[in-house]
Amino acid sequence: MTEQKTVHLADYQPYTHVVDSVDLTFGLSPTATRVKARLSLRPNPARPGRHDLRLDGEGLTLISCTVDGTPAAASVDASSLTLFAKDLPDGPFTLDTEVEIAPQANTALEGLYMSNGMYCTQCEAEGFRKITYYPDRPDVMSRFKVRIESDLPVLLSNGNPTASGAGWAEWNDPWPKPAYLFALVAGDLRAHSAKFATASGRPVDLHIWVRPGDEDRCAYAMDSLIRSMRWDEQVYGREYDLDVFNIVAVDDFNMGAMENKGLNIFNSRYVLASPETATDDDYTRIEAIIAHEYFHNWTGNRITCRDWFQLCLKEGLTVFRDHQFSGDMRSAAVRRIEDVVTLRSRQFREDDGPLAHPVRPESFVEINNFYTATVYEKGAEVIGMLKSLVGDGAYKRALELYFDRHDGDAATIEDWLKVFEDATDRDLSQFKLWYSQAGTPRLKVTDAWENGVYTLTFTQKNPPTPGQAEKQPKVIPIKVGLLNPNGDEVVPTIMLEMTRAKQSFRFEGLAAKPVPSILRGFSAPVVLDRKPAPGEHAFLLAHDTDPFNKWEAGRALAKEVMAEIALKGTPVRSDWLDALAAVTFDDTLDPAFRALCLRLPGEDEIAQTIHAMGRIPDPAKIHAARREMSGALAIRLGDGLARIYKELDDNAPFSPSAAQAGRRALKIAALQFLTRRDGGKLAASAFARARSMTEEIGALAALLDAHQGQAELISFAARWGRDANVMDKWYALQIAYAEPGDAAAVADRLIQTTGFDWKNPNRFRTVIGALAANHAGFHHRSGAGYRLVADWLLKLDPLNPQTAARVSTAFETWPRYDATRRKRARKELERMLAAPALSGDLREMVERMLAAG
Repeated sequence: MTEQKTVHLADYQPYTHVVDSVDLTFGLSPTATRVKARLSLRPNPARPGRHDLRLDGEGLTLISCTVDGTPAAASVDASSLTLFAKDLPDGPFTLDTEVEIAPQANTALEGLYMSNGMYCTQCEAEGFRKITYYPDRPDVMSRFKVRIESDLPVLLSNGNPTASGAGWAEWNDPWPKPAYLFALVAGDLRAHSAKFATASGRPVDLHIWVRPGDEDRCAYAMDSLIRSMRWDEQVYGREYDLDVFNIVAVDDFNMGAMENKGLNIFNSRYVLASPETATDDDYTRIEAIIAHEYFHNWTGNRITCRDWFQLCLKEGLTVFRDHQFSGDMRSAAVRRIEDVVTLRSRQFREDDGPLAHPVRPESFVEINNFYTATVYEKGAEVIGMLKSLVGDGAYKRALELYFDRHDGDAATIEDWLKVFEDATDRDLSQFKLWYSQAGTPRLKVTDAWENGVYTLTFTQKNPPTPGQAEKQPKVIPIKVGLLNPNGDEVVPTIMLEMTRAKQSFRFEGLAAKPVPSILRGFSAPVVLDRKPAPGEHAFLLAHDTDPFNKWEAGRALAKEVMAEIALKGTPVRSDWLDALAAVTFDDTLDPAFRALCLRLPGEDEIAQTIHAMGRIPDPAKIHAARREMSGALAIRLGDGLARIYKELDDNAPFSPSAAQAGRRALKIAALQFLTRRDGGKLAASAFARARSMTEEIGALAALLDAHQGQAELISFAARWGRDANVMDKWYALQIAYAEPGDAAAVADRLIQTTGFDWKNPNRFRTVIGALAANHAGFHHRSGAGYRLVADWLLKLDPLNPQTAARVSTAFETWPRYDATRRKRARKELERMLAAPALSGDLREMVERMLAAG
C-alpha cells in the first residue's frame, strides 16, 4: 500500500512552463492505441529561473521522446515523465512524445476507454494523464489540434472540424483550454441534428450522436439544448462561440455528463427519452443536465478554475445557473422546493458527518472524492445568497464584469468575489466564510411582542466539523414575511442581513402579534431551530403566501409527527391530516405543488432529525412510522383522492410540459394512497393501460408499496428487457420497496440475474445504490445490508475506484445509530480498509468515515 500524498491549497505555484499549443495524433486500436503529442513550450515568466519539466502520465508505454527533434533523456516513473532543466533550451522549444495505451483494458473509465465498441474519453479531473504525458492541471491552458485515424465512421473531438478523409478526421479548437476539457469519440453513431442561429446571427450546427436505433429518442434533449442556448443569450448575454456543438450519448460513464469544449459527453440516461421509455423525472433531469453542461461553456470552459480547490467556482455557479433555467422553464416554486429537498437529503447529510468539508477545501488526497454535494449544491446556494445580498441589478453588473475581466483565465474564488466587491462597493470578507467553513449553520429563533412592536432574535451556531472545531459568524440573508392572525400578509417579504452571532430585528406599528414566515424561498442553507406556537405549522400551510414556506410548514409538521411516532409510539395527529387534506383538495393550487405536499419525508431525513434532537434513531421504527402515516393519510383523504384521480385520468396526448407533468404527479400520488385502500385493483388497471413510462412506473411503484405487483414485474421485464435505462428502474423499484428484513436478499437475488452488469456504473449504482437508499434495509440490525454493499465495493474497486468511492458514502451516517449497528458497520469499513491493493479513492473515503467513530 503506497502512502497517499495530501495536496494543499496553500502550496499552489504556477506551472514551470507555458504550453502555447498542442498537436495530437491518435492511431486508434482497442489494445494498442498510439498517441503522438507535439507540445510547443516555453519557460513560464511567472516562475523565474530554470526548472525541470515534469509531465503527468499514468499507465503509458513510452515509445519515443524528443526535444526540438533530438532524442531526450527522460526520467520516467509510474506517475510522470521528467526532463531536467540542464537538458532544456532557455527559450521556446518543441517536445514530441509517442505513447501506447490500451483503451479496451481501461475499466476505470478515465482517460481513453471503450464502451461497447465505441472509443470515448473522460478527462476530468485527472484523466488526461492516462492518454499522454502532459501537465494535467486546470491552470495550464492551450490550443489543441487533433487528428484521429480509425476506420470507424464517426470521429469527433473538440472545437471545429477542419478536414477529413477515408479513415481520418482533423479538429481544431481555437479557444485555449485545460487538458481536463479534452474529448475524443469514435464509433458507429447516428446523428440527430438541428440548426441554431446565435443572437448575432452566426449559424451553429447541432448534433446529438447516439447508437443506431436511438435516433428517435433525442428530440427532447435537442429541444432542451436549443432553449438553453437561447436562455443563456437572453439572461446572461452569452453566445456560443464555435461552428458546431456535439453531444454524444455513452452507455458506460462514471458521471452524469461532461462539458468538454464543443463535445459534451453524456451518460445515455440523460439524453435518451420518449414517452414510452422516460418518466417525467427523466425529462426534468435531461433538461437540467443538458443546460448545466451547455452553461459550462462560459462558466467552466472560457473561464475555468485555477486549481481543483476552486472546483466550486465553476460547479457552484453553473448549478445555480441551471437552477435558474429550470425555474424559468417550469414552476419556479416547485423547482425550488425540489432543489432544497435534494440539498437536504445529500448535502446536509454530508455536512453532518465525517465527510463534511468546506465549499472550497483547503486540502485533498484524491480530487475525485471532492465532486460532492457540498461543492455542487451548497456551492450553488452560496451564489444564490450572494445574489440576494447584492440584488438582481448588481448581480448582473458583477457577472458582466466577471466575463469581461476573466475570459480566458483560470480563476479563483478571490477573483470571483473581487468582481462583486468592485461592482457593488461591498466588503465580502465575512461572506467568504461560506467558502472556507464547513458545516450547516443552526439558526435559533425567538420572538417577542410588546406594545405593537414585534421582535425576532436570531442566534447562529456553526457546529464543529472534522478539522474545524471553532467557527466565526457568517453573513446570513434571512427573507421574512409576517402574517396577521386572520391570515392576511401585513409585512411582505423583506430580507434581513444577519452578520453577528446574535442579532435582533424590530417590526413596529403592528395591530396584533403576527405569525412569522421565516427563511422564505429558503434564502440560506441553514437549519432553522424554532419552537412554533401550537397550530402554527398548520396555519402557515393554509395561509402562507410564499410557496416554499407553505410547503415547508407541511413538511415540518410531517417530520414532527413522524418523529413522535418513531420515538414515542403516539398516534398520527389529526391536525396534520386535516391540514394536508385542505392543501390536497385546494384546486387553486398547482397540481405539482400539491403532489409535493403529499410526498412524506424520507426515512433518512427523519433519522437526521431525530439525531439532531440528541436521540438515537431506530431505522425500523422510522420505517413503521412512515407506513403508519401513509396508511392514515390514505384513510383521511379517502373519496376525495378518488375524485382527483378520476379528474386527472384523461386521454390527453403526452407532453413533457411542466403543466402535464404536474397533473401526472398528483394523479400518481393519489393512486399510491388509493392502492393502500383497494389492495391494488386500481393500480393493476392503471399499469395495464398506461400510456407513458411515468404512468407505468407510477402504477408499478404503487403495487410494490402495497406488497403486490409480481405479475406486473414479470410483464415489465418481458417488455423492456433490452433497454438498459428502462430496466434500471425495474431493478431500483424492487429494492426500494422491499421490506427492511428482505432488502439485502432482494438486492442479492437481482445481482444474480443475467442483466446485472456490475462493471456498468449505471447498473452498479442502480442496484447497490438502491440498497443503500433503502434506509431501514441498509441499516437492518442483521448487518446484511452493510455486508452486501461492502462485498461489492471491494469487487468493483480494482476496476473502477471512482464509482466505488462514491457509492461508499452509503456508510457516512453509521456513527448516528445504536451500538449493534455501529459495530456491524465498523466491521465492514475495517474489512474494506484491510483489503490488499485498495485504491486511493476508496481508502481515503473509508478512513475518513472510520475516523468519525
